[in-house]
Amino acid sequence: MEVGFIGVGRMGKAMARNIMKAGHRVRAWDKSPAALAEIRKDGAEIASSARDAFAGDAVISMLPNDDAMRELFIEGDVLPKRGGATVHVNTATASVAFTEELTALHAERGVPYVSATVFGRPEMAAERNLNVLAAGDPQAIDKVQPIFDAMGKKTWRLGTEPKNSNVAKVAGNLMVACILEAMGEAAALARAYRMSPVEVLDIVVNSIFHVPIYRIYAGLIGNATYEPPGFDLMLGLKDAKLALEAGEDAHVPLPFASVLRDNYLDAIAHGDAGRDWSAIAKVAARRAGLES
Repeated sequence: MEVGFIGVGRMGKAMARNIMKAGHRVRAWDKSPAALAEIRKDGAEIASSARDAFAGDAVISMLPNDDAMRELFIEGDVLPKRGGATVHVNTATASVAFTEELTALHAERGVPYVSATVFGRPEMAAERNLNVLAAGDPQAIDKVQPIFDAMGKKTWRLGTEPKNSNVAKVAGNLMVACILEAMGEAAALARAYRMSPVEVLDIVVNSIFHVPIYRIYAGLIGNATYEPPGFDLMLGLKDAKLALEAGEDAHVPLPFASVLRDNYLDAIAHGDAGRDWSAIAKVAARRAGLES
């Protein structure tokens, strides 16, 4: 298949590489010349523009937030004006409201649209170990399934409404953020009693939470290894806000999401914006007088 790829940052680069490894042709576009230079070395062609990326069988977009997507797809007007067969697969974590706006725009233009958010960090993407949450027209999903197979280990189909993928992703990221907060508080408790947070988290994880997500973050928080970030703290704040927005729109109280938002703001105010989002654990330690 000929696949356009918009956004080859940490996640997008790993995903695009695996698509190429599976034998598909990739034509990439990104605002960053450095990112494009790197993916070119891996064998990707470079699209002359984001609009040019829509020339093939499908285009995958992986952009950081609603603002970046709005700048490109709404203000930049890169979607084909007269429809076509190219399926746009948006793998980014967009807000539910903006996903509905994008869905309406694609329907108006006659461009097939699939929302396919993913669970996994960049290192998991590199290992083709992502879970793909696909929602949209079943025929469009069938067409791009080989791309999903190249990027991830499993595709979960969530119905015909693209927003279903984003609701599931926002809910999942909220759960992970709660895990990070709980681990940070547990690590602070261990330190306050002069115990090793590495040892305590390792015992708890291997006894009752022996799954990849717990193992990964127990290692990062226990050892205070927050750089380089796999998913930075600013994105964590974004996801907490997305959860709160979705909850407000559906009249669903999310009190833990409110706590997480405030703790991310606390971490950012103390200079941790560029660190991994697991650095939220430093907030609990600071409040316990264990860090300045």
